Amino acid sequence: MRKWLLLLILSTPFFLPAQHLSNADKKLVKALKNHIQFLASDALEGRRAGTNGEQKAVDYIIGQYQQLGIKALGVDGYIQNFPIDEGNALTGNSFLKVNKQILAIDSFFFPISNSGIGYILSKAAISLNESKQVWFKDLNEVLEENASNPHFDMTQWLVTTAADIQQKGATALFLHNSGKLVDNIQFYKFDTTKALPIPVLYITKEGFSKYFNDELGTYDIEASIQFEHPTRTAHNVIAFIDNHAANTVIIGAHLDHLGFNEDKHGLDLNNFVHNGADDNASGTAALIELAKALQNKSPKHNNYLILHFSGEELGLLGSKYWLEHPTYTGSINYMINLDMVGRYDTARKLTVGGFGTSSAWSTILSTTPTSLLTHYDSAGSGPSDHASFYRKDLPVLFMFTGSHSDYHKATDDWDKINYEGEKEIVCYVQAIIKKADGIGKLDFLKTREASMGRSTKFTVSLGVMPDYAFTGVGVRIEGASQGKLGEKIGLKSGDVLMQMGDYKIVDVMNYMQTLSKFKKGDKTTLTYKRGTDEIKIEIQF
Repeated sequence: MRKWLLLLILSTPFFLPAQHLSNADKKLVKALKNHIQFLASDALEGRRAGTNGEQKAVDYIIGQYQQLGIKALGVDGYIQNFPIDEGNALTGNSFLKVNKQILAIDSFFFPISNSGIGYILSKAAISLNESKQVWFKDLNEVLEENASNPHFDMTQWLVTTAADIQQKGATALFLHNSGKLVDNIQFYKFDTTKALPIPVLYITKEGFSKYFNDELGTYDIEASIQFEHPTRTAHNVIAFIDNHAANTVIIGAHLDHLGFNEDKHGLDLNNFVHNGADDNASGTAALIELAKALQNKSPKHNNYLILHFSGEELGLLGSKYWLEHPTYTGSINYMINLDMVGRYDTARKLTVGGFGTSSAWSTILSTTPTSLLTHYDSAGSGPSDHASFYRKDLPVLFMFTGSHSDYHKATDDWDKINYEGEKEIVCYVQAIIKKADGIGKLDFLKTREASMGRSTKFTVSLGVMPDYAFTGVGVRIEGASQGKLGEKIGLKSGDVLMQMGDYKIVDVMNYMQTLSKFKKGDKTTLTYKRGTDEIKIEIQF
């Protein structure tokens, strides 16, 4: 789950006070534990969307519904396939060797986003740029030379420089930065800028220090730079409990997680398997058990559509795809989303989001008893799949037991789940569904926007909600929170954030990193696009 808006709270697992469990409760606890132990096992390799591990989770979920006799409502049985665009990537046979030593990609070098392709075999000297060799450019020198030029643009400089040195016989351009000035060079896989005429590689400070430590020396360089644009197929799982009612309730949870951190969304930055027991094997297990309960005995004034989404970790892709290609077209009443419901304790409580998306929720929730300590949040938006439905003017509820020190790390394992707490959450959601059944179709209300932020990473925010499915350069926003900075400076839905001060913004993760560079009171320039217009304004956090 992408929890930009909530605090990262460090705490030990809390278990409900010792209590006598009925046989039914014991059975539910055991079932939840069995589901989570399987879904969060190493055998599923972190359930990265569009992988064999995700497919094993899909097969497991389908097997549960087949045993229960719940109707399939996908495109191919229970399944709805959808494509994931992986963007540009180096091919497996791309490499860089310096004096016959292979340099590790990312750690020591990377191609810039619009690098040219080709094979390089060259003797090169940093201090001497000659025909038929790799040329070197120190970006710190370039930035210092242009410090007083308000119109300097690094992207245009790269285009001009690459074309110029190619005319002089250069076979490739190696960039490095010897100083502290920000150069904003990075690899963005969805960059659609026209490719440069020669390969252009960025050598990191670590790579330059390790492999190019003699400025007067000559280096034997061999490299091959080739790109591919792969796609992979992810899978939503959809089941339907048909009570022949006029309205249908959607209950959802995402089934995917981070795999081996191939998409670099992990917070521990290692390539160990990220099993995602809380995120979101817990919500998946809860949804299976809710479906089981509703199949056995459900309130009859609604039908129940069970949606397991993939691609949530990549930007709510599965839920947005289902809404664009619905497998059910009848009247939808409301949506309940379960994402990270496995770490209940009295410190974090259970957060129930979406409280303000219908006037009916106040009555329903205030009259639904529970032993859980709860916190209510009115916002219908937020970085999980309920936001996709809220954007379609549907009432939503969002069940979430809070972030923790294992969030998006390889340590989010099944033995840290509070199974009795999760059992209580399943029972609570059942009770809410039952209470809502007699009200009919719920009305819909717009709410404030949930601002995004991870307070341990930065202390300032624009107060905007990003469009997580946007794959262009920058961060397209879906709205600005009332009274926050974004609204005050006039940001609107559809605006695309492009740059903040010296820092270019290419995607949501990069935006988070950019915010961490500023503190309250700082002044800077924000550049954003509205349609084809580029707008620059001065802001103060």
